[in-house]
Amino acid sequence: MSVDTDTSETEIEAVDRLASKLGEAIADLPEHEDFREAKAAVEADEEVQEHIATFERKREAFQRAKQRGEASELDRRELEDAHQDLQSLPVMEEYLQAQSALERRLGRVDAEISAELAVDFGEKAGGCCQH
Repeated sequence: MSVDTDTSETEIEAVDRLASKLGEAIADLPEHEDFREAKAAVEADEEVQEHIATFERKREAFQRAKQRGEASELDRRELEDAHQDLQSLPVMEEYLQAQSALERRLGRVDAEISAELAVDFGEKAGGCCQH
């Protein structure tokens, strides 16, 4: 069986071009724009950044205590409280909503790609050894 490499390269180039166009189209989606704006707002908000830093410190301390076998229920509750405090900030709530909307939209894109490939693209195409 003969393989026409020019045709294969053209097909590969076409797929690469379409993938680039898909990326551009996704970047232009209102859900992506909302996410970028919400992310920028989180990054610019000093109060949110302080809550993130506090949560990260508590999370790291909890992980270290857990590894030593010293993590208590109180430690876990303090970590959960810090997480709840962070997520309850209005700017963070907007960010999480925008993130969720973008993930739902990308899930629909994944479903369309997967339907054409007869494989769950997002689940299976990422690696050869997933079980």
